Amino acid sequence: MKTEFNFDTKFFDKTAVDMAGTTEYVVKGGTKLYPKVGEVFKERGIKKIGVIGWGSQAPAQAQNLQETIEGSGIQVTIGLRKGSASFQDAEAVGFSEKDGTLGEMYDVISQSDLVILLISDAAQVELHEKIFAAMKPGATLGLSHGFLLGHLESVGKSFPESNDVIAVCPKGMGPSVRRLYEQGKSKEGSGINSSFAVAQDKSGMATDVALAWAVGVGAPFVFKTTMTEEYKSDIYGERGILLGGVHGIIEGLFRRYVKQGMTPEEAFLQSSESITGPITKMISKQGIKAVYDNLKGEDVQIFEKAYAAAYKPSREILEEIYDEVASGNEIRSVVLAGKRHAEFPMGKIDNTITWQVGEKVRAGRDEDKIPFNAQTAGVYVAMMMAQIDVLLKHGHSYSEVINESVIEAVDSLCPYMHYKGVAFMVDNCSTTARLGSRKWAPRFDYILEQLSYPVLDTAEDKKLVDDFKKHSVHGAVIECCKMRPSVDISLFAPSTMLERVVGDRGK
Repeated sequence: MKTEFNFDTKFFDKTAVDMAGTTEYVVKGGTKLYPKVGEVFKERGIKKIGVIGWGSQAPAQAQNLQETIEGSGIQVTIGLRKGSASFQDAEAVGFSEKDGTLGEMYDVISQSDLVILLISDAAQVELHEKIFAAMKPGATLGLSHGFLLGHLESVGKSFPESNDVIAVCPKGMGPSVRRLYEQGKSKEGSGINSSFAVAQDKSGMATDVALAWAVGVGAPFVFKTTMTEEYKSDIYGERGILLGGVHGIIEGLFRRYVKQGMTPEEAFLQSSESITGPITKMISKQGIKAVYDNLKGEDVQIFEKAYAAAYKPSREILEEIYDEVASGNEIRSVVLAGKRHAEFPMGKIDNTITWQVGEKVRAGRDEDKIPFNAQTAGVYVAMMMAQIDVLLKHGHSYSEVINESVIEAVDSLCPYMHYKGVAFMVDNCSTTARLGSRKWAPRFDYILEQLSYPVLDTAEDKKLVDDFKKHSVHGAVIECCKMRPSVDISLFAPSTMLERVVGDRGK
């Protein structure tokens, strides 16, 4: 077997995982490792952790870290813009100016040994020079997205030379990171898988600090990437199957099913509900190929025709998206959007008949009666596999490919989409994700409408279907499924933040 994606750690045990003939190394998290988190931070000299921002990731990561290192003497402090309305939100979960765990962002940055920067991508671009200047020499800068590195590379800049720079990137939105951490406390730990990356290691401890941070926020397994590969796969994924792609699929299939004579309610059940319900639940527990293997009779042929019809058009758009991300064009578009949105803010996109009907369907939903539509499954799986193939083509690790194309979709985002709707999710994401989804969802909708849906009932491509059935990713997905969270996320607890904030999904 080929061995890649290795790393050295003095504090954590690594587990070798066979990913389609490549050995990758991961660290498995859990409550038993929580005491080590404080040990690592103390050895590095980290006495104060500043969590900057209060979007989606910040509340989740700050609370999780605070609870993980409780009793260690290490302080987690929230840093916010002066006058920010989020002061009240932070105070509501126990942070306060009085005890020094809540303050103005630059004051917190200047006092922190580990600065976890979780403000929006656009704000990072706008404020990074002032943030870098405020940091202590030798402090560690932590990011949960490689976007800032992508911007710095595009303008010929770099991180401050004296600082360690690391990334811990949960593969899901902040509410999932928090909710699964809470649910997993009695089950040896549970949370959202995370990648880690080291951009600069001046102390010699950057890898262990990153691993401690990831374990501390509850990651059930942590895998290595680079910050460059992370931002490429992350920005790409949310424009694809995670958000933009699934949005485009559902809008188009809903219209198709209505034209074929279904009631709007039935069309929504057969498209959106089928994807965010039984299809993604099966993938989560049993892998992608299980969707095909569990079909019987005529549904097998229906799936194969839909897969054959949808794969190549989906792949066409996904190849273009990757090129746009890798070239820096998508990063530049987000920066430009941040400059114009003060005058022209983005509006809501959940007012089409699809999502209006969806509200009614969810209100009367019988979970046990949601149909498993083979045609819908064929289109959805085709796009998921096309996304996987593009990432593999560009050299991304199986861990990263699967987390960005499968696990984040089925274990983090789709449960929330099932709860409140795909358009609601898009409208409440970060500017980066929201802009990308709005930009590319119509492209997927259009190309599938023009090239795929007219031939869904007749398309044939035996080689394409055979390639799917024997694809190397299936075994790797099963390995990842073994390390999935120990509980299914529950969205109905009072602690869920969905109604308040979803954005900056780590993103």
